[in-house]
Amino acid sequence: MKKQATLPEQKKATAIATLLLLFAVALSAQAQSADGNAGISQATQMVRGYFDTGTSLMYAIGAVVGLVGAVKVYQKWNGGEPDTGKVAAAWFGSCIFLVVVATVLRSFFGV
Repeated sequence: MKKQATLPEQKKATAIATLLLLFAVALSAQAQSADGNAGISQATQMVRGYFDTGTSLMYAIGAVVGLVGAVKVYQKWNGGEPDTGKVAAAWFGSCIFLVVVATVLRSFFGV
């Protein structure tokens, strides 16, 4: 038959297991914190790379909105509708807004 461990032996085994667990957790935490600055730098570079693409996308969306707006204003003008000037100003303003926002964000954040 197997001999049962006494109470002091059980406490000793529990203490050793606890110390090993704490040591493993401490090593894991140190390994994760050492990479924090590198991770933040990498994320910053990735966002800067995406910003150029996002700016180009905003310019492209502005161009499409401008074309759709031009067609809509042309149809209203030919139809003789009285609110043609208001619609033209709204579409032109939205195109200008997209271009200005992209430019201002680029200069504001220094990207």
